[in-house]
Amino acid sequence: MKLVVEHLQVAYGRTDVLFGVSLEVDDNDFMCLMGRNGVGKTTLLNAVMGVLPTKAGRVILDDHDITKLSPHKRARLGIGYVPQGHQVFPQLSAAENLRVVHERVKGGDRSAIDDALDVFPALRQLLNRQAGLLSGGQAQQLAIAMALVTRPKLLVLDEPTEGIQPSIILEIEDAIAALHASAGMSILLVEQYVEFALRLADRYAVMDGGLIVHDGRTDDADMDTFAELLAV
Repeated sequence: MKLVVEHLQVAYGRTDVLFGVSLEVDDNDFMCLMGRNGVGKTTLLNAVMGVLPTKAGRVILDDHDITKLSPHKRARLGIGYVPQGHQVFPQLSAAENLRVVHERVKGGDRSAIDDALDVFPALRQLLNRQAGLLSGGQAQQLAIAMALVTRPKLLVLDEPTEGIQPSIILEIEDAIAALHASAGMSILLVEQYVEFALRLADRYAVMDGGLIVHDGRTDDADMDTFAELLAV
C-alpha cells in the first residue's frame, strides 16, 4: 500500500504546526520519521489518520484522496495505527482488547487474532490479565497486536520503544522486521531511538520546525548528521 502526503498544512487553532510537509511511503516500503520533541511528528501522523483536520494539502492512499475521510474509514481502507503511549483499554483483559478491535472489523475472521498473537507469542500467557496491569512493554505489544487484528496493509507506529525495557524493545524490533519482510507490509515509523530506527527502516526523513529538513536511505545514513539534527 502506498501513502503520499502532499504539502500538508496543519494548525492548532491559529497556530500553524505543519508547514507544507510532503512524504511518501511506497508499497512494501519502510519509512522512519525522526526529529526532536515538538517538531510535528505526531501531528503529522494524526493528520494522516484523520484525527486532526488539515488546512491545506492532501493525503493519498493508493491513488485515492482520503484527506476528507474519517479515521475509521481510513482504518477500513487498510491503515493500522498504534498511537504513542501503549494505548489499550485498561479495564479489559488482553483477550477482550483484541476482541473489541476484531468485532469492529467488517468481515473480520477469527484467525486474525491468532495471527496477531503469533507475532507476539508471549501475550498468549497474558490473555486473561487486565490490560491496565500489564508492564509497559507488554501493553505496547498488545497495542501493536490490536492494530494487526485489522490486517493492515500500512502500519503506522508512533514511538513504539518509548518507556520500554531493552529486552522488550528487541522483541518488538524482531516482530516489526518480520512483518515487513514476510507480510510485505508498508510501515511508517516515528521514532527517536535512532539506532533502532535505522536498523529497521529502508528510508528515513527528519523533521524540524514543522518541515522535512533531511531525508535519504538508511544505508547511506551519517550518524554525525543525525547527531546534529536531533541534538536537543
